[in-house]
Amino acid sequence: MPKIPIWDLPDVPKGQLPPHLELQRTRVLCNSDAPTHTENIQYSGAYASMGIDNSLRFDQFRKNFRVEVIRLTEDDMEFDMIGIDAALANAFRRILIAELPTMAIEKVLIANNTSVIQDEVLAHRLGLIPIKVDPRLFDYMSENDVPDEKNTIVFKLHVHCGRGAPRLTVKSDKLEWLPNGSEFPLVTENSTSNSTSKPKTYTSFHCSQDALPEFSNDPVAPRHQDITIARLGPGQEIELEAHAVKGIGKTHAKWSPVATAWYRMLPEVVLLQEVKDEKAEKLAAKCAVKVFDIEDVGNGEKRATVARPRACTLCRECIRDEGWDKYVALRRVKDHFIFTIESTGALPPEVLFTEALKILEDKCERVITELS
Repeated sequence: MPKIPIWDLPDVPKGQLPPHLELQRTRVLCNSDAPTHTENIQYSGAYASMGIDNSLRFDQFRKNFRVEVIRLTEDDMEFDMIGIDAALANAFRRILIAELPTMAIEKVLIANNTSVIQDEVLAHRLGLIPIKVDPRLFDYMSENDVPDEKNTIVFKLHVHCGRGAPRLTVKSDKLEWLPNGSEFPLVTENSTSNSTSKPKTYTSFHCSQDALPEFSNDPVAPRHQDITIARLGPGQEIELEAHAVKGIGKTHAKWSPVATAWYRMLPEVVLLQEVKDEKAEKLAAKCAVKVFDIEDVGNGEKRATVARPRACTLCRECIRDEGWDKYVALRRVKDHFIFTIESTGALPPEVLFTEALKILEDKCERVITELS
């Protein structure tokens, strides 16, 4: 290839990057062996020699950033976050997993357990049962706080399998909410038997929780009624109280409000040249998720088209064989994230989304306050 003098190169439009540099800046190129250009170019002067300001401007961010909800159900939500950096997307994901509070069973008082499940295993299983209640209605409980109606939810579980009866499966629907608090008497060294006074229990409720307007029409209960807790044989029994408190997933996974929260960059599938007839059918057969379709262009000719690029998992099967990278290019858009939130059921996914944004906003305000 002959050398071209620098003064014979075509001029680049003012205020724009050359196409190959713009592609490197905005896309991850997925080659058959490994992805390239995965880093984000954040240095403001990276393209200063070309007269391009690469700094992040707030007005430009507001113009480009948007959220588009793709799917919303009772338990999961899929949406696109466009015009955002991967660091912010990951911060949002981590907040959803570890910093959004929920109510979960923390203390289990076991009066009787003759099942084959050990006490600590039974307590662990109870702690992982999602509770359908708004945690914003409750306060955090510290070591010095007394359990009351504002920071504790009490459940009772008392099941017995009679002798000669078939094995009994104990499910989460057997957990009974106690709106008046604990029913187990608190036994201390200084406790005296006085038939006239009400026995002291493990909680100090000043009023019944079902009398509060928040719970009058929406009683507290496990989110799913069919979660298996234990299986009892003939003559076995479980009697216990479970106390739920407010916490976050950073302390223990049982307080995490999501089964999972994850994101991926938007796939981009580009046909570099027309793929026709037998080659088009071969390309469509390569893709397991049916990204490509066959289009009839007339005169008995067929042509491959990109029909469902969003479904692409970037398995790279379509470019794995030699020569196919001349026909198909696989990329990821660096500032377009497909986000999925799967709620455990404690809170709807759209509420988790807005609450996570509030926490992220508070973090930003604290940083600004400390720097100012």
